Amino acid sequence: MALQESGEMYLETIYVLSRQSGAVRAIDVGEYMGYSKPSVSRALGVLKDEGMVTRDEDGFLKLTKAGEKHAKSIYERHTLLTKLFIGLGVDEKTASEDACRIEHYISDKTFNAIKKHAKKYG
Repeated sequence: MALQESGEMYLETIYVLSRQSGAVRAIDVGEYMGYSKPSVSRALGVLKDEGMVTRDEDGFLKLTKAGEKHAKSIYERHTLLTKLFIGLGVDEKTASEDACRIEHYISDKTFNAIKKHAKKYG
């Protein structure tokens, strides 16, 4: 299953927030992303239907194994591309924004080549 960019952004956000605090609610996701409650609710419903996220009886979100795998992949792309762009002389804000755009569209083949290059020369 291929998630759209927005779904990947939600997964990455849940992943990042869970690493920071451990407990993530929909309201935290909305605040972090700057989205309205209805938008977050709709997106989380789609992710739940796709088997990427669960919500417990207290309203806390948890990534499923598939969701966490996908989120880690997107997060890895974001962090590696950001570091690469900063290394090329791009300011941190621009590097992160550009990495965020690219991380959703770059092929696995190209990203793996970049990762291999970064390990070799980084």
